Amino acid sequence: MSNDSFPGWHGTTIIGVRKGGKVVIAGDGQVSLGQTVIKGTARKVRRLSPGGHDVLAGFAGSTADAFALLERLEAKLEASPGQLQRAAVELAKDWRTDKYLQKLEAMLIVSDGVELYVITGAGDVLEPEHDVTAIGSGGNFALAAARAMMDSDRDAETIAREAMAIAADICVYTNGNLTVETISK
Repeated sequence: MSNDSFPGWHGTTIIGVRKGGKVVIAGDGQVSLGQTVIKGTARKVRRLSPGGHDVLAGFAGSTADAFALLERLEAKLEASPGQLQRAAVELAKDWRTDKYLQKLEAMLIVSDGVELYVITGAGDVLEPEHDVTAIGSGGNFALAAARAMMDSDRDAETIAREAMAIAADICVYTNGNLTVETISK
């Protein structure tokens, strides 16, 4: 069976919202293969604690690839404790230049409670302009919904949950089974 005829893995929506001194990263639990839901309870948001400094990470894309990247991020954080930006930039540089890492198909949202970044395989470390960012197949739906709520009196977790609910209603590769983690400094 050629790669062209094999249905691709789809799924996920991850959102990061920074508001009121807190950052919330939320992710849905759906993993799909073609038109079939393979799993509805995947956990795509993790708390990392290298060197005693908590960092939240959410991933979209290949699970195995994302775990490889999370391991690399943890190593970078252990080498530079408490310096998320430096660790993210170092990971992005490696990801872009290392022939093995270049093949990895995933994206990450990471936060230490203050900084919030999207890390991509293109070498990008992006900080959102409006304190909200999202990745994955339903990411644009969640992003638009969250941005519309940022000026309201809702807190970061409420915005993340409501934006994810909207994305789950629109994107067939996103479900309402959420993992939600909060971090503050």
